[in-house]
Amino acid sequence: MKRLFLGCLCILLLIFCVSALAVEPDPETADKMGLNTLNDVDPAVREEWIDSIIALAEKLYDKANGKLQRAHYSSDIYVCKNFTVHLFKNTAGRYRMAQYPGTRLVIPNNKAKEDCAPYRYGLEWADKSAKEGNPFFEAARFRYDESLSEEQNRLNAVVFMTNVQKGDFFQMSADYEFGQGAHSLVFISDYDPSTHLVHWTDSNMAGKSINGERYGYVQFNAEKEIDFFVDAICHKKRGATLYRLRYDIVRASN
Repeated sequence: MKRLFLGCLCILLLIFCVSALAVEPDPETADKMGLNTLNDVDPAVREEWIDSIIALAEKLYDKANGKLQRAHYSSDIYVCKNFTVHLFKNTAGRYRMAQYPGTRLVIPNNKAKEDCAPYRYGLEWADKSAKEGNPFFEAARFRYDESLSEEQNRLNAVVFMTNVQKGDFFQMSADYEFGQGAHSLVFISDYDPSTHLVHWTDSNMAGKSINGERYGYVQFNAEKEIDFFVDAICHKKRGATLYRLRYDIVRASN
């Protein structure tokens, strides 16, 4: 039944996307996406950076060799958010934004718990502008809306998940089989409408406690139908955000 629902939804999305192709983003949105500084920008550079992020994730996955990695202390790179930050920081030095070529790139921290209210912590990043070095823009978001029915919220969550593209950083506040709370990951391919699958890399989604310390597994090319994430975020006070690299990524000149 879910697959029939997803199939029908994909047809509707295809119609929507075709009709939306001719709609240009407003100037403010275009600026956040880096679309106003594309002159002489080689799109292959952005793709190169995304590939390097994915390659580093695979290297860490291979290094872990299926074994649990400590994910307990703030300095442990295998904590879920730390893992995605590690992927970013160890590849970002070679790149800049064409609009701000002299600014080193940074990845925002998660938004503080009190600033997420009335939602739970972990569904979005702190606000940081491109001028401050943030090379991401918000590509899509889902927030559970208590004024809507559960069915409508689920539909909105499905539509949200179909936005996934290769290289997107994903931040969610989840309630699922692996627990309740924040989780971070990176999608390594576009959403596939023919299979409804998404593929990602992360750390510490699954794990266990050993002698009072948290240990987690590193995942690479993990795959699930989008219903997995829909089920995780479609709860009161929860949600998720997709962050995407701007389109004006260039190589650093120094």
